[in-house]
Parts: sequence; C-alpha cells; structure tokens
Amino acid sequence: MSSIKFGTDGWRAVIAEDFTFANVERVAQATADFWKENPIEGTEARAVVGYDRRFMSDQFARRTAEVLAGNGFEVILTNEPTPTPAVSYLVKKERAVGGVMITASHNPPAFNGFKLKAWYGGSAEPSICQAVEGLLDKSSVSAMPLEQAQKQKKIVLKNIRGPYYQAIKRLVDFPVVANSRLKFAHEALFGVGAGCFDELLAGTSCKVTTLNGEHDPNFGGINPEPIAKNYGRSAAYLKKHPHDLCLVTDGDADRVGGMDGRGNPLTTHNLICLLLEHFIRNRKGKGRVVKALTTTSMVDKICERYALPLTETGVGFKYICAEMIKGGVLLGFEESGGIGYPGHVPERDGILSGLMLLEMLAVERMPLNKLLGRLAKEYGRHEYARIDARFPLEKRSALMDFCKNNPPTKLLRSPLKEVKSYDGVKFIAEDGSWLMLRGSGTEPILRIYAEAKSRSDAEKLLQEGVKLTKKV
Repeated sequence: MSSIKFGTDGWRAVIAEDFTFANVERVAQATADFWKENPIEGTEARAVVGYDRRFMSDQFARRTAEVLAGNGFEVILTNEPTPTPAVSYLVKKERAVGGVMITASHNPPAFNGFKLKAWYGGSAEPSICQAVEGLLDKSSVSAMPLEQAQKQKKIVLKNIRGPYYQAIKRLVDFPVVANSRLKFAHEALFGVGAGCFDELLAGTSCKVTTLNGEHDPNFGGINPEPIAKNYGRSAAYLKKHPHDLCLVTDGDADRVGGMDGRGNPLTTHNLICLLLEHFIRNRKGKGRVVKALTTTSMVDKICERYALPLTETGVGFKYICAEMIKGGVLLGFEESGGIGYPGHVPERDGILSGLMLLEMLAVERMPLNKLLGRLAKEYGRHEYARIDARFPLEKRSALMDFCKNNPPTKLLRSPLKEVKSYDGVKFIAEDGSWLMLRGSGTEPILRIYAEAKSRSDAEKLLQEGVKLTKKV
C-alpha cells in the first residue's frame, strides 16, 4: 500500500499512480472513522462532498460519497463541478460533521487531491489530518453503492451554488456593484469558477467576459494557478479589448489573481493590499490582520499606519483558518491569493474576493492603476518575485539546516536584520527586503521567494537563493 500524507492543504498525488480508487477509499474510510470517533456537539452525521473539473474527479467524489454513506453518514454530493468555498460554506450551513473536496487546486493536470473540511467550514487543522493519517487501514472499507444510497436517502445529489451565491452576495455591497456599470473579464483558467460571475451578476449593469471557461481536464496545457505565466492568451485578448479589470481564479476557485484592464499582470500581493486598504478606508473595518509569512511586507506597513494588530503564520490557509476561528480578524491573507473574510466561513474564497474587488472599484470610482499608484506613493514600492525549482526531497532538510545556520551577512546592499525559520527559512534585511526558501507542501519542488524595492533587485535576490541551493 502506498504511503498517504496530507500536505499544506490535503492529500495530493498523480492520478493512476498514487491517486487511485483504492487509495481514495482508504482515505475516505479513515476520514469516516475519525468523524465517528470524534463527534462534534451541534453537528449531524452528515457530510458534503464536492469535486472540480479534473480527470475523473466526479468518479472519485462518487466513490468517496459511497464510502461515507457505507459508514452511516448522510452525504450531500454535488451534481456538477463546484467551487471549493461553496462546499465549505455548505458544511457549516448544514451543520455537517465535515466535508471532502476532490481537487488538486493549482497542481498540474496529472494530479488530483482530497481536501478535508472540518465542521466549521474551513480546512481541517493539522491535528485532524494527522489523526486521519493514523487511522488509515485500521478498518476495512465499507461502502454503499450510489443507487442504493440514493434510494435510502443516504446520498442526495444537489446543486449547492444557489445558497453559496446568496451568502456571498450578502457580504458585499451588492447594489453598488450591480449599478456600477463595470466591464470586467474573468480568466477562469479552465477551472470551476467559469460562469460564476455571469450567474452572480446576471441582470445587473455589469458586463462580464469569461475567458478560458471551457471544461478541459488538461487546463489548456497550463497549471490552473493565478500567476502571470498562465495569463498569456487572456492578456493578448485584453490588449485588443480593454476592460476595467480582469479577475483570475484557480482550478477550484478558492484563490484569486488578476490583471489590469489591458492584460498587465497584477501580483496577488497587489490585490491583497488593495483589499486591505479598501476594508480600512471605505468599510471602516477594524480587527486583527493575519498573513502567511510569504506575503508582502506592505501589509505590515498598512497595519502599522492604522494601528491594527498583525499576526503572522506559517504557509497554508489552515493556519490562517485557525486564527480566524479565534475571532476578531479583519482579513486573512496568503501569498498564493487565498483570502478569508469575517462573517463567512474561515476559508479562502476566490469568488467572494472577486466580488470584493468589484465593490472596491465601484466605491472608489478610480481606475485600478491609480489605486495601485496610491499604494506605492503611500507605502513605497514592493516588488515581489518567486521561482519554483526542482530540488531533491532527500536534500531539503539539509538545505533548510544549512540556511538557518549559515545566514548571509546582508541581502544585496542591506545588512541582515532577522532570520525566521519556523516554516522554511526567511532572511529579512534592514531595508525591508527579504529572501525565503521553502519546500512546497503539495509538490516535490522548492519555492524561492523575494521582495525588494525594485524588480531587478527582487530578481537578484532570487539568484542568491538559487546559489544557496547549490551549497548542499
């Protein structure tokens, strides 16, 4: 039996290698065993199962539902590919004990995954994932065929988008968006977000252009991740057909990226800072801000200016989720474009983030690039860069130890100020620039991140990071 390990957000593996029906059954059975052994007061013996557009996702979701039904749970199984945040929302709304989303999010098309959702409607915390791992193969798989389960009302096929749409429309100033006459594009990256904005804004004054919305399990030959290298075809379209904004969602629509109206890429950090300023200036929001340590330091400066408390976490939205559950959080951010909102589930939500960005433009009545210029004027330039490098897994631990124990004396022209090593290793210079190395929790790659006052300096820092990988 192959080893199954939960990473940054769930268990992911290559389809037909480790991600097989037999292994999905093993994980589903262990999940059922955990839920039975750890009942949550106020919840029902009910689970929500959803899936994305990846190859065989619907079949893997069906098999997961059959195993959960075979273990005595009522299962709401989505009847079509559905955004992850919609599944998370329904878990909480239905007082379910938990949920499963079959998706590998932004990973290459060859991958699929099993995202575990807890009763509160967010990513299962690490202790839950470890407990599920510990229950693998402790029980033989028990399953109830779909047709039988449907007759006994143990599995109900359901379109869950409606309740989710209603919930997120209540969280934004929807009338302001509806009357804004914004003309925006949505680069769906062939993922489950395709059509969501068309449905949400039907009958309003907004004009939505959906790009790459077809159902293609190969994702048009790209990884469905909201980063600039995947925007080529939509950027070319926008140069010929300008819009006010282009929103981008990843494969399972829980993360957001973007371009300006002419196809110039925005970093997720640009969007994070725009939304944070919007929540403070226009929504008069107060509370604690939570960010993963790979997120731009402009967030720190904004929090300092407005005297907002800032909490920094490791990488993975499950850590931000844990902080949101404690309460008092204004917004939670991660570098990859995951953003969590108060009054919602403690979960990242790319569709809600898109609506919030539209609300911002509708309220500000100022072009996007002017808003970005205002940020740069008030907080200085923060240029971010990242590369993903293949690096042997067996050498990763040694590399982290080397970096932690042999930090550089300076980053480019600035003396080193601080080293953080609780998730990867991050070097921070006195001038605010930083360099970080961290292994991916979902893929066999090493991520190198950098931020500086100029793009060229950020790129130079990345090369310094590459040099460090050759020391081990």
